[in-house]
This record gives sequence, C-alpha cells and structure tokens, in this order.
Amino acid sequence: MSRLSIVLPAYNEEGNIIPLTGEIMEALTGLLSHFDEIECVFVDDASTDGTQREISEARALYPALGIRLVALKRNSGLSAAMAAGFAAARGSVVATLDTDLQNDPRDLPKLLSHLDRGDVIIGIRANRRDTFIKRMSSKIANWIRNRVTGEDIIDTGCSLKVYRKQHLDRIKLFTGLHRFLPTLLKLEGARVIQVPVSHRPRIRGKAKYNFWNRLTGPLMDLLAVRWMQKRHFANQWEEIHGD
Repeated sequence: MSRLSIVLPAYNEEGNIIPLTGEIMEALTGLLSHFDEIECVFVDDASTDGTQREISEARALYPALGIRLVALKRNSGLSAAMAAGFAAARGSVVATLDTDLQNDPRDLPKLLSHLDRGDVIIGIRANRRDTFIKRMSSKIANWIRNRVTGEDIIDTGCSLKVYRKQHLDRIKLFTGLHRFLPTLLKLEGARVIQVPVSHRPRIRGKAKYNFWNRLTGPLMDLLAVRWMQKRHFANQWEEIHGD
C-alpha cells in the first residue's frame, strides 16, 4: 500500500490549524489519485499557545487525514522540527507544508505528478504575497546561496516540497540546514525539479524570520554546505572476493 506523509512543522499557529486541515481535506481526492493512504504529521515546536489543542481537534474532525502529533520538548527551530517529522513519517513519499496558510494544499497533486522524473520536487512561489522587504531579502539570500554553492535553486524558502523518503533517510539535518536540503540531497544523487506554486498572504500569527536572520544567520550554514560540496565523494564499489 502506497502512503504519502505530509509533514507540518508548527510553532504558535493557533487559529491556522483547523482551516489548514480543512483545505488538505478538500485536496484529498487529488492526493488519493497518487496514493492509497495519507497521513498528516504535525510537529509542534514547543508552542506556547493553543496549537496542540487545535491539532487534537483537527484529528477528531478529519479522521481520513490520519493526523498524528509529534511534540518537541523544547523550542528547537525549523530544522529540528522537520527532522523529527521526517523520522516519524511512515510514507514512501514525504511532502512538507507551512502551517501559516501561505501555502495552498491544492498545489500538492501538481508537485506529486512530477515524481515520475524527479526525487525532490520544489515549489517556487509565484506572485509572492509578502512585503517588499521580505521579498527582496529572500531574493538576495537566494542569489548569495546560489552564487556560493553553484546551484540554481530559485526559491529555497518555499516550504512546499515533495521528497522520496529513501533520499531523506540518507542525510542528517543540522540546525539551519533545512534551507539547503535540496542541495544536500543532490549530493546524494537525487534529481531535483522546480515547479511554480501559488502563494497567499499571512492572515494570522507572526512571521518567524526577518531581514537579519534571513541574510546574516545562515552565513555559517552556507559556508558549511560549500565545504561539504567540496569534500563530498560518490563512493562506487563492488566486492570481488568475499565469503
């Protein structure tokens, strides 16, 4: 039986969980055209509001979504939340989605349709509904990352992505490296495809990133990824004699 795991990191997203799960439910028919079963793995990053309560309510409202809750014991950041979700995921394919309602779950079937020729499908936010400062800082950060790593990833900040689980199992995430996940997976032989997706303004809650932590915070992570690219080797071997 084929299964899709949708990993949904959440931190203080009270008010967004019920509408989001309702939208995923509306997209269920399109998702089940690709899989026999789906599960939604919420990862609560030690929220201080009613996020966990709403996830429990959504579980009761939408049993068809197979909602599960993974709770981090302390606030650890997005990379840690994603790593926990990947470890908990039971599906052969894993999708990631923001819980702030800026991603549209109806785009998931479109990304999944590219799995016949790719292992990692990345959403590119078309017509971004963010402030000018946020759009420009993201564009500058993407340009710097691509310049240093030699990559062509248009929108590393888009959380709407699809992965084959077998590739995720090959790497270990460290703090901040979620931004470079497609690059790290390419080092392990994954085929990466980029697909335009819709984007919506944030209605509730507060953004977790600003100009400075978009540009200055990831600098050391970027240098670490560049170091990994330069030191990486593809080890191909066969055993000639053995027991």
